[in-house]
Amino acid sequence: MVRIEDIYKSFGDTEVLKGISLTFEKGKTNLIIGRSGAGKTVLLKTLVGLIMPTSGTVWYDDTNFTQLDKKSLREVRMNIGMLFQGSALFDSMNVEENIRFPMDMFKKMTPGEKQKRVDYCLEVVGLEGVNKKYPSEISGGMKKRVGIARAIVLDPDYLFCDEPNSGLDPKTSLLVDELILEITRNNNTTTIINTHDMNSVMGIGENIALLHQGKVAWQGDKDHIIDSDNELLQSFIFASPFLRELKEKAYGH
Repeated sequence: MVRIEDIYKSFGDTEVLKGISLTFEKGKTNLIIGRSGAGKTVLLKTLVGLIMPTSGTVWYDDTNFTQLDKKSLREVRMNIGMLFQGSALFDSMNVEENIRFPMDMFKKMTPGEKQKRVDYCLEVVGLEGVNKKYPSEISGGMKKRVGIARAIVLDPDYLFCDEPNSGLDPKTSLLVDELILEITRNNNTTTIINTHDMNSVMGIGENIALLHQGKVAWQGDKDHIIDSDNELLQSFIFASPFLRELKEKAYGH
């Protein structure tokens, strides 16, 4: 579980996060949604320690993440997996080397142990046998899955995904969503996803927080979105004509 309490973050005179308190549940897909400029990216970076909050606390289970020294911070980060928006693969490394990179950085393992773990993670994401291919030789969807394999290679307790479906076609987006959900449930991971993809929200949104102007405007799950009377949520969700039409057909208004 990851919990944040009364998080504020300012850059100069601009206050981006304004007293956010949230709990991201273990074994569930926790989604952060909101329009551009709502504070999603700043919040995600604050959660993983890339940005320190102006005030407030971030808790990883019973550990106050915001008060750790460098050594303790490193220990917690070894339990964090991160899927970046653009996959962030190293072009000069092949698939196998990209996935092995976190183990080379953080783990004392034999080459054979590392190879076994790489192969296992590739199997999990459905990419057996592509070990020696380079990022330039695989599709965008495959790159995303390699990114997921790298994110889980250290068997993290916490998995962060920044816009995992960005740039993907609908079919591949669905595959990535299902893969993230399966990994979350199978490993009882605390998964936090920053997304604007409504298919993801309605498909795997088990715990959703809507941000608006740096504050939490709504919380709930995908099953309570349609009938919510929260105007900010309705405006955000049904900005899509397709979803508006579905709602009108279902509810007659």
